[in-house]
Amino acid sequence: MKKNIHPQYYTTAKIVCSCGKVHEIGSTHEEMKVEICSACHPFFTGQEKLIDTAGRVEKFKARRAKAELTKASAKSKPSPKKKPKTAEVEEAKPVRKPSAKGGSASGGKKALKKVSK
Repeated sequence: MKKNIHPQYYTTAKIVCSCGKVHEIGSTHEEMKVEICSACHPFFTGQEKLIDTAGRVEKFKARRAKAELTKASAKSKPSPKKKPKTAEVEEAKPVRKPSAKGGSASGGKKALKKVSK
């Protein structure tokens, strides 16, 4: 390894969480502060902890209730009856079979079109 190009490595770097837990790990930073760790994260603790910023949960619940109300009122209104569409039958075009030579129906030659000006 080249000398004087790598950062200093601390084998006992301290990681301090906002809950107060201190972890010692190896890092290039001597001390770091984090907001959440394995001691306070809901996934690891099994406790649900909602962090509500500016009432986002309440806003979501209000939108959800409004959508349910709108959906319920739409079901109660009679829908306008539409005329059923009739199926149009197209005539089937005859299918050309390839020639015995194995080429296309035109004998293997491409049809040329004249371009009129």
